[in-house]
Amino acid sequence: MKSPVVVTIAGHRFTLRSDEEERVVREMAAHVDKHLRELQKQTHTADTQSLAILTALQITEELWKERRRHMELKKRVRDKGHALLEFIEREGRV
Repeated sequence: MKSPVVVTIAGHRFTLRSDEEERVVREMAAHVDKHLRELQKQTHTADTQSLAILTALQITEELWKERRRHMELKKRVRDKGHALLEFIEREGRV
């Protein structure tokens, strides 16, 4: 059931509805707010729309890096599993 959670990002209040626990929604909002504020300090801009777009791009980059790491890890586990299976089959015949 989606329950409302009020969060503040860049000084703006948002009421979000999510199936996630309130704590998780607040952590996600804090993550976005943190990125936005860091970019604001780096770029010295108050343009919220530009900061929001840059923040979205930065978080998307994080997501894509994690997805790549996940895919690489899955491949390594699959390759190790195949190698182990081959070893067991080979040693089982001796």
